[in-house]
Amino acid sequence: MFHAKKMVAKDFPFAVELANTMKWNMTKEDFEFNTKLEPNGSFVLLCGQERIGIATCISYGRIGWFGNLIVNENYREKGAGTLLVKHAIKYLESTGVTTIGLYAYEHLINFYCNLGFKKNSDFVVLKAEKTKYLEAEKQATMKECDLPALINFDNQCFGASREKLLTQILLRKGNACFVSAENGEVKGYVAAKIYGEIAEVGPLVTSKNHRESAISLLRSVLVRVANLEVLMCLPASETELLKIAFEAGFQKEVHVARMFLGSAVAENCVYLAESLERG
Repeated sequence: MFHAKKMVAKDFPFAVELANTMKWNMTKEDFEFNTKLEPNGSFVLLCGQERIGIATCISYGRIGWFGNLIVNENYREKGAGTLLVKHAIKYLESTGVTTIGLYAYEHLINFYCNLGFKKNSDFVVLKAEKTKYLEAEKQATMKECDLPALINFDNQCFGASREKLLTQILLRKGNACFVSAENGEVKGYVAAKIYGEIAEVGPLVTSKNHRESAISLLRSVLVRVANLEVLMCLPASETELLKIAFEAGFQKEVHVARMFLGSAVAENCVYLAESLERG
């Protein structure tokens, strides 16, 4: 009844229309970006010839991330979503992935548990319609020559290389990236993707014993995106970072659970998500 195929460019309008029935505000460029990073990692689910669902994922060596999942409401609770997730898992495993992470909305936690995922921690999605200006220590803006050291640092914290993702974000004109370093050694970094009057903060990564760097980096990047509409996703346990976010005018949008199929990763660092779709 159902079968999945690789998403191609002619599927993008359908993917955007379906995704935005959930008010995700996605664009054709979002799916273009996903397929640029992982050409074979976006899927369309069909019932006969009718397109009824989409899913996306990305591989980072031994670690994979499952992203968007949505099925036309007329086909829900009929196994369509399960088939899409299993199709993505099979694809990621074929690339050498041994651990798969995702962020699950609260009503989907049991769904993913039934597929073998285990809850790891709680995250909060925050949104500010217009961020307020904060006082902040000045952190160093990333230079292109900093990129190899920054990618290596992220690899150590995340557990796999996200070079293909980070290169696209950190070198994109208009985005912001700040680096915290000590004696020439990277201790943390933060990035913000900026699209006109809208921005998304993340990733932010520091080691656990440099939490003060996380605070300083977050303040610095929020100065850069002041007066913009901004989204970010951070651990519910990071109360100091949440306090800064609330000072800047953020409000809680939704809680999500970080879940893993396989060994958990990125546990020994302060970690803000790059996005719900890509970790």
